[in-house]
Amino acid sequence: MIRVFWVENVTWLPYMTDFTPTASTDIADFIGRWCDADGGERANYQLFLTELCQLLALPQPDPAGANTEQNAYVFERRVDIHNPDGSSNRGFIDLYKRGCFVLEAKQTGKQLDSQVWDKAMLRAQNQADQYVRALPADEGRPPFIVVTDVGRSLELYAEFSQSGGSYVPFPDPGHYRIRLEDLTDENIQRRLYLLWHDPQKLDPSKLAAQVTRKISAKLAELARSLEQQGYDVERVAHFLKRCLFTMFSEDVDLLPRGSFTQLLQQQQKNPQHFVPALSSLWESMRVGGYSPLLNHQIREFNGGLFTGVDPIPLNADQIQLLIDASKSDWRFVEPAIFGTLLERALDPRERHKLGAHFTPRAYVERLVMPTLIEPLREQWRTVQVVAETWLQKDKPDKAVEELRQFHYQLCQTRVLDPACGSGNFLYVALEHMKRLEGEVLNLISELSAGQGSFSTEGLTVDPHQFLGLELNPRAAAIAEIVLWIGYLQWHYRIHGALNIPDPVLRNFQNIQHRDALITYQRKDLVYGEDGKPVTLWDGISFKPSPTTGELIPDETQRIPVYDYVKPAKAEWPEAEYIVGNPPFIGASTMRRALGDGYVDAVRKVYKGEVPDSADFVMYWWHIAATKMRLGQARQFGFITTNSLRQTFNRRVLEPHLNDKKEPLSLVFAIPDHPWVDSNDGAAVRIAMTVGGAGERAGLLRQVVEEIEGSDESREVNLSQRAGKIFADLTIGANVSGASNLSSNGTLSQEGVKLHGSGFLVSWEEATAIGLGLVEGLDQQISPILVGEMLLKCPVTWLSLTSME
Repeated sequence: MIRVFWVENVTWLPYMTDFTPTASTDIADFIGRWCDADGGERANYQLFLTELCQLLALPQPDPAGANTEQNAYVFERRVDIHNPDGSSNRGFIDLYKRGCFVLEAKQTGKQLDSQVWDKAMLRAQNQADQYVRALPADEGRPPFIVVTDVGRSLELYAEFSQSGGSYVPFPDPGHYRIRLEDLTDENIQRRLYLLWHDPQKLDPSKLAAQVTRKISAKLAELARSLEQQGYDVERVAHFLKRCLFTMFSEDVDLLPRGSFTQLLQQQQKNPQHFVPALSSLWESMRVGGYSPLLNHQIREFNGGLFTGVDPIPLNADQIQLLIDASKSDWRFVEPAIFGTLLERALDPRERHKLGAHFTPRAYVERLVMPTLIEPLREQWRTVQVVAETWLQKDKPDKAVEELRQFHYQLCQTRVLDPACGSGNFLYVALEHMKRLEGEVLNLISELSAGQGSFSTEGLTVDPHQFLGLELNPRAAAIAEIVLWIGYLQWHYRIHGALNIPDPVLRNFQNIQHRDALITYQRKDLVYGEDGKPVTLWDGISFKPSPTTGELIPDETQRIPVYDYVKPAKAEWPEAEYIVGNPPFIGASTMRRALGDGYVDAVRKVYKGEVPDSADFVMYWWHIAATKMRLGQARQFGFITTNSLRQTFNRRVLEPHLNDKKEPLSLVFAIPDHPWVDSNDGAAVRIAMTVGGAGERAGLLRQVVEEIEGSDESREVNLSQRAGKIFADLTIGANVSGASNLSSNGTLSQEGVKLHGSGFLVSWEEATAIGLGLVEGLDQQISPILVGEMLLKCPVTWLSLTSME
């Protein structure tokens, strides 16, 4: 049995029935034995780690064998390191546990927390990172790097997606170092126990998923009951958003702990007082000051969330649903998935998808890291080298100034998601930038003896840097709340309190509710011959086709047809990085999903730039690529369907990739990756691409194995290869750029080609129609085989003989 609880405002850890804390006397003896050890690391590190395993009842390393591939948990695991110049050298991982960690040991002998000690530990972490990248691809990357100063400390760095991203301090830059004396803490013991046994359980995003689902289900049930009473959907959505933020506020001490839950319990006894009670509370939160209702001084929240509050009257049963949701610990909520679930809970047309899969955080990180975080961390490494150079010249003030300048630039770096939905990509970007900021501020504080932090007060990475465009007003409002909850949650984890100035919330207007592609004036409805408005498929709600299983618009939902007058290109907010997951709509289904008027307007505006045969997502790709080539962005990354590699979509990529003056390069790509589409949680295949300016080599990663994982995703193993990535997302010969041979013009022809699948039926459907029973039907229904079927599975496909 596993349950989850909150530990010291730092991280989530599961409670395990098979974990037994170590006696304090044994830990004291261990600390006493090692605190004065000053021998060399080679002499001591194996003994130290062996005794640590004994102390915490962790498994002991195995004897190393001659076959390196079988050395899954050993000291001195051999790896071959390939250098950029083409040479290679042999390295040895001090302690390796496959699927868990790479551990690098040092015995620095330096003063703890000194600059010299920090540099020695950072060099060890970089060495461990090299070893990780040298591991054979079929072993995968471990989720953790551990660096130990023998007899003194352990440092933990995590990369839970295991997809080639940067390892970051775990659980955060303020708590990743475990001193020897910290082993007396039962929670630290549990953390190390999981590190050795099942490190993925330390991933807070996975541990939070269950709590997040539970809260969303309660809110959905309440929303449904209010709509059945006739309340407007938008009013219900705004009411519940204020409720949930109030629940979050009491769990992070922005309100007195448990005060809102107690207020709800009081009002359940007298529901007639519910509306004035919430009106009073939310007015106090809006302006700040003393709240007679809570008998407490309330901070000023502002930000627009509590402006024009309009509480909905609830009965006792409905108030109980709010009480149930408020009793969940909102410090557990995972913003990366909460926005999606909340949007489904509040939208009557999406509510049936609450039980469906949602896009896992690891999938989002797989794009956000190479698009945004890895370039920023590369800049950070350069700044650290420059600062170190100043320190060697005995000019610490110059070193600190370099760090402050980088921090200032980090706090000005803007990230845009031009199809942000409920904000999960923006939130993941925010969290990783906050992690990086924590490392920067730690080093500034260390180099300036704590004085440097004064110069950074009031300057921090915050939601104003994370910009979004979203056509759905409900989703846009949710995205803004998701960012604020994530931002406040992060500060609470780091500091254990929210010592931020009032107002707590600010109306940055960073999430804009508008179209990302065009601006227009919408004319009156188009009327048919019968005098009624012409209608077409709505496209917001989809269902699977009973014939092909393909998602098609729900026939029961229609929207009027409008005429779009004076369409023009929409301007995107200025941003250094662009990342997102635009709508998956194929060129052939755009009219059904979006309407003739809109599609005609978009194609008119982008005529000559984006072919009409391109999928809808390619308009976003083209706009971002154009902005980057013009120097208006540094890098961009998008999720598209894996049809990006096909001819009709490559026509969008090729002009950007092949431009002679200002070329664009694909610096990262995954051609075919599993995804979870929001349309009924249907599994789709996607491509990830990241564009960078200039002629550059890229990293091509390909899925080599898919494993049915947790409820929300498939786990994948990825190979990687560096080189020039072409428009068809391959490395090597540029096959997609090959030209036709004129000499073959009269010697060969393409043959019969099937366009579309509208006339295809399965064997089961054919027999149900009467094939084999109805005379002459075999003249109308014939077997069809293509080359792929013949090559991959010739036995399972029907032949003419079997059909007869």
